[in-house]
Amino acid sequence: MQIEGKVAVVTGAASGIGRAMALRFAAEGAAGVVVADLDGDGAAAVAAQIGARAVGVRADVSVEGDVAALAETPFGPVDLFCSNAGVIAGHGLDATDREWRSLFDVNVMAHVYAARAVVPGMAERGGGYLVNTCSAAGLISCPGDAPYAVTKAAAISFAEWVAIHHAARGIKVSVLCPQGVRTAMLARGQEEDHLTARAVGSSGAILEPDEVAAAVVDGVAAERFFIFPHPEVPEFHRRKVEDPDRWLAGMSRFVETL
Repeated sequence: MQIEGKVAVVTGAASGIGRAMALRFAAEGAAGVVVADLDGDGAAAVAAQIGARAVGVRADVSVEGDVAALAETPFGPVDLFCSNAGVIAGHGLDATDREWRSLFDVNVMAHVYAARAVVPGMAERGGGYLVNTCSAAGLISCPGDAPYAVTKAAAISFAEWVAIHHAARGIKVSVLCPQGVRTAMLARGQEEDHLTARAVGSSGAILEPDEVAAAVVDGVAAERFFIFPHPEVPEFHRRKVEDPDRWLAGMSRFVETL
């Protein structure tokens, strides 16, 4: 899919990767961009930066009604829905039940709500595109943060299911799996010295959000299921698949060094 002339929705778009995607889609000639975020003022500021082809909306992606409302845009039917909003816990076995539920709601159920909201209409029109931000953690786990690793893996599994069941109706799906990206989320982890943040800093380059947005545009144009802004991630995944026991042992040793 080419972005030009398309209507896109981006959640978690007041900052970071979401903001970069919204701006890049506008630069690519999108007919309209819905900039959605729990931070309504931030979403409005990004939309104002784009201009008349954008609207900022406050939305809590853990609430199905908020996500469903994003499908009703002033620009017409949604061609591309980027379910990008995500949260991190920073905890392992000490994560509370409330943290587990919160991450599941935002990192998994938000993708379910988006698919429910837009896939039927896309199928009726003969096609559409979903891009779900799932993180490399969904493929190769996440040192330190159990709820994040588990929910991101579940998000990839759901995206696979949608792709399998709706490809015949013209629905394309991509999962965005970056590693370290210079965002407020990573900065908070570094300030609080989370094991996850230390692992990210030791595993490869820290990319700028604009670089990730460029990878999304390329991945959508090529209609690739996996979008890997970091070239090392598919290699890590290959090693995991080829020899899971060796990979688990290596990850265990890696965690002990952090």
